[in-house]
Amino acid sequence: EAPAGSGTYTRHGFIFSSLAGCLEKRSEDGGLPLVSVVRDAEAQLLPDVGAVVTCKVCSINSRFAKVHILYVGSTPLKSTFRGTIRREDIRATEKDKVEVYKSFRPGDIVLAKVISLGDAQSNYLLSTAENELGVVVARSEAGVQMVPISWCEMQCPRTHTKDFRKVARVQPQFLQT
Repeated sequence: EAPAGSGTYTRHGFIFSSLAGCLEKRSEDGGLPLVSVVRDAEAQLLPDVGAVVTCKVCSINSRFAKVHILYVGSTPLKSTFRGTIRREDIRATEKDKVEVYKSFRPGDIVLAKVISLGDAQSNYLLSTAENELGVVVARSEAGVQMVPISWCEMQCPRTHTKDFRKVARVQPQFLQT
């Protein structure tokens, strides 16, 4: 009784949806209604290979850091995705000398690039192996936001204690004035 529109397909005389979304029936010129499925524009945003994402470190061990992806580019996600930053993907040089606990700590906000859609656990594989990628926000044990003092250290402005981090060199166009 109706032709299949975008987001749908026909099989055995029935119209099926090819994606999750809302059913939309539109009839033009008084003819048969066109059946299509439209999804929410924000819901379809997924981290893709090559995308720069903002994530929060949840846990670390000697081989990798587990993160929750919060933003793709500057767009916030409706729900978080899990990601993994492996030890060998933290820095571009001296990969064998990298220590995860000297690069990230739980609670850090990190800029990373998606390098793979991951494995059976559906984790995205992420990399911080560029100068522009790494920790952008970290809190000290005193609860104060730390200040980067080199590419591998941040300092608490209150207690002046230094912690190792893989610090991102944030590009000027991304700094808020």
